Amino acid sequence: MVTALVAVTLAALGACTRVPETRQVSLPPAPDISQTQTASDREHQRILASYGGEYRDPKLEALLNKTVDRLVAASERPDLKYRIVILNSPAINAFSLPNGQLYVTRGLIALANDTSEIGSVLAHEMAHVIARHAALREDKARQSIMISSVVTDVLGDPQVGALALAKSKLALASFSRAQEFEADGIGVGIAARAGYDPYGAVRYLNSMQRNASVRSTGSSTDQYYVEFMSSHPTTPARIRNAIANARQFGAPGTGERDRAAFLAALNGIVYGEDPSEGFVRGRRFLHPKLGFTFEAPPNFTLENTAEAVLGVRDGGGQAMRVDVVRVPAEQSLSDYLRSGWMDKVNAASAENFEINGFPAAGATATGGEWTFRLYAVRFGSEVYRFIFAAKQLTPAAERSFRASIGTFRRMTLKEIRDAKPLKVSIVTVHAGDTIDSLAQRMALPDHKRERFLALNELSANDTLKPGSQVKLVIE
Repeated sequence: MVTALVAVTLAALGACTRVPETRQVSLPPAPDISQTQTASDREHQRILASYGGEYRDPKLEALLNKTVDRLVAASERPDLKYRIVILNSPAINAFSLPNGQLYVTRGLIALANDTSEIGSVLAHEMAHVIARHAALREDKARQSIMISSVVTDVLGDPQVGALALAKSKLALASFSRAQEFEADGIGVGIAARAGYDPYGAVRYLNSMQRNASVRSTGSSTDQYYVEFMSSHPTTPARIRNAIANARQFGAPGTGERDRAAFLAALNGIVYGEDPSEGFVRGRRFLHPKLGFTFEAPPNFTLENTAEAVLGVRDGGGQAMRVDVVRVPAEQSLSDYLRSGWMDKVNAASAENFEINGFPAAGATATGGEWTFRLYAVRFGSEVYRFIFAAKQLTPAAERSFRASIGTFRRMTLKEIRDAKPLKVSIVTVHAGDTIDSLAQRMALPDHKRERFLALNELSANDTLKPGSQVKLVIE
């Protein structure tokens, strides 16, 4: 539907990440594990499918397990058992299940710079388990649905029911934000009692905010509205609370950071997408496992997600989505484009043609202020669907979309062999090294300096100390 395309721009802005206010809290009784196990098992499989499966790295797993054991011993519930899973995803995210399963993506780990930072994330997720937030939120969600149903049935007025539901959703969002702040408070306390630097959460949140600013697509979305409706507090709000919480345990420098051990375990971690799931290089997308590649139009930023490849043009006036669909072999691609999977397709505009030897079709559609250019390409048994969106479909935009679809082709054997993942390399700073000289060694297509600074918790005016260690992204 058209709304799916509008979501492209929103999805490309990035996902919300939870990380660690400390205060006394009244903890609920321990959860009944037998009642949550089946649901947790199903959710575990869904998480693995959505985040590229499990990422195995013995060095990192050992460090994280050691950190979790230390945090558990200092927590309010040392009797609870946890299992940490590293997800094979470049996304920066972490979450937990009621049964004590903790998840962190390798993208989140790569952004951290010491054990106290990753410990703050793990302690926050443990806090959700200790405080039984999943069960409490589920109860609240059921209440919000009930409110809408009762009002609509009793009053017979759908508009009144919709208003009640809207109000309950606002309450639900606020309830979840309260959970997040509570988990922040519990988590900082756990990390500090475990002997870690309580300012680890502050540093990590700052890195997360700076990383998000590098990835920003220039959205004009009102920040207050985002914070009001979001189920998580915005990063600035988190940073303010993290500073207030950490101060309760001492001045900066209190507790262990364990930077050297963390960086040693981090060395060699895959950065960005795994080539087995396809990856982005500038405007180009490659999928060596499936054997195809294409280029986005000029000035587009691409992001590879579990569901689709998303792209947004600088300024946000154009967007694109590439995904895969099943179309019966006997159905022509032009008929598929007219088949109703998207509203307001101009049937007369649908046409069949070929792209680099592969059957293809194109059509146009409209929706609100957007105009869409749709393409479908049959590659083997799959059909790849390209959806370009523009607020103003100028002739230049039309040409750029057509040129982009024209780059879809089969990868050569050499291209497939040469497709290697990017990795994080820990290097020692030598005399004469500068931020600029090291940033230029980053195997990234753009914003090398900004990405180097965000990755290493550095500001633009910092100078590098010989003998210190920094992270580089290399091929």
